[in-house]
Amino acid sequence: MAKNQMINTLEVRKDGWGKTRVVSEPLTGELNENEVLLKVDSFALTANNISYAGAGDLLGYWGFFPAEEGWGRIPAMGWAEVAASAHPDIEPGERVWGFFPFSTHVKILAGGVKPDSFHDLSQHRAEYAPVYARFERASANPIYDATREDRDSLLRGLFMTSWLVEDFMTVNKYFDASACLITSASSKTSIALGYCVKKHEVMKSVGITSAGNVAFCESLGCYDKVITYQNIVSLDADEPVVTVDMAGSAVVLSDLHHHYDDNMKYSCQIGATHYEEMGAVEDLPGATPEFFFAPGHIQTRSAEVGATELMTSMGKDYVDFRADSERWLGINHSYGSRALEETYQAVLAGRSDPASGQIVSMWPQN
Repeated sequence: MAKNQMINTLEVRKDGWGKTRVVSEPLTGELNENEVLLKVDSFALTANNISYAGAGDLLGYWGFFPAEEGWGRIPAMGWAEVAASAHPDIEPGERVWGFFPFSTHVKILAGGVKPDSFHDLSQHRAEYAPVYARFERASANPIYDATREDRDSLLRGLFMTSWLVEDFMTVNKYFDASACLITSASSKTSIALGYCVKKHEVMKSVGITSAGNVAFCESLGCYDKVITYQNIVSLDADEPVVTVDMAGSAVVLSDLHHHYDDNMKYSCQIGATHYEEMGAVEDLPGATPEFFFAPGHIQTRSAEVGATELMTSMGKDYVDFRADSERWLGINHSYGSRALEETYQAVLAGRSDPASGQIVSMWPQN
């Protein structure tokens, strides 16, 4: 490991996500036993990252990469190379995929090393589900494709969440609902869920979005119907439904529950793309809204059907979704801390084009 390197990281204020700063920290000295230094090449920046900030305290996302009091490091899915290693089974130059901060480097305490993965066993990661501290080794990943790394950063983690939500509804016999209402329909997590619901053709998939995104959502082919937030009252209130809320708007969720009343059979909260409209959602008619915890469902289903079978099934569906995304998802690249900050502010403000995926790097463009 080269001496006197600097780790540069973009942080956000926990009480005001629009305020950011770049923190530079020296990286000096040798690695301790089993420590590994990862050089973060690039990562995806989507509305999903804003959802991590929204659930930072509730679901613990702020704890993945600790920061000074009042500041937070938002996790992002991306790719890194092992820059240096003091673990006997991890070699420099290896390529890995997982959660990273908006940073140039991250140092981990490697353990649980297997042919296909290893974990960060640092003390601050101990309280979280292992999936959040897992790094997958590209060399052993059967669906790894070097030409589709950017799509993996953008889509793979959120597809896993959406696939698991749909699987959870399948296990529960769709709560006897005939339609699945999906808010923030232009977000990539919502698109993935619409894709999964449409594929099984048990429920209708209804995308709910802003007026400016209706045409885009209709062009995707994963929604049976697309409406705007203002037209929720046009939906058939006598139809039993489930809602998967990616927007996080208390107003929208309240409108849906009051429109459907007892016909709201399941209400799932995942995202916060409309984070500025977040608020209390207590005493709503119909099913009580609840957060979906993907790692918990993975553990439950792995015990029921076997981890290998579960992940193989998910992987096959993801490969199909990844290939399908090439017809509607373009990819934009940003390099350096200033460009990263500009991209972050655009995503935070909802100004990003739903037909584009943002891949960012703290490193200057070569």
